[in-house]
Amino acid sequence: MTTASDKASERAYAEIRGLILAGDASPGTPLREEALADIVGVSRTPVREALKRLEAEHYAIRTPGGRLVVAAWDVDDVAEIFALRAMLEGHAAARAARRLSPDGLSALKACNQALHDALAADEPDVARFLAENRRFHDLVIGASASARLATMLASLVEQPIVRRTATRYARDDLMRSANEHDQLIQAFAARDADWARAVMAAHIHRALHAFRAASPSK
Repeated sequence: MTTASDKASERAYAEIRGLILAGDASPGTPLREEALADIVGVSRTPVREALKRLEAEHYAIRTPGGRLVVAAWDVDDVAEIFALRAMLEGHAAARAARRLSPDGLSALKACNQALHDALAADEPDVARFLAENRRFHDLVIGASASARLATMLASLVEQPIVRRTATRYARDDLMRSANEHDQLIQAFAARDADWARAVMAAHIHRALHAFRAASPSK
């Protein structure tokens, strides 16, 4: 049974995490319980619980002096995130290839068509593209039917530095991403787990190179 305290903690977690992902709380920003409680509109206890969770997920770190601050991410951190995603999402794609229903396949096709549509205009709708791209990957993870995989990937698929830099991707990079999704859909339609795993892993590795090219601090 979900208690009022649980709901307050979840709300605090979602709002503080949102500040970090949006860049409103930049790397090195102190995360003070009292100030955050005022921002979120809850007591300090749920904020404290939310901060423990964010620290465990590496959104926040302790300084040598013991202060909790927003974590900074360097190139090695990002490379590790993408490497882990390639392994885990590759496995998710293989599982999905064996389990995806006709309705699930149709949902992926519709989602990827929305990706292509977002790029069709003279000025690509990057925000829509990123939202549909996230939904596509969520659909694949959901089709893998593994709660364990979903939990492991939850803290990897949307890290602050990756999310902020993604808006700088070139149109060609975004087009390649949508085309790779088309290949994944073909693998799913063929129920070929090895093909799906290989395409997804290559897709994630290629995204790392696009990230490095788009990053202002390579």
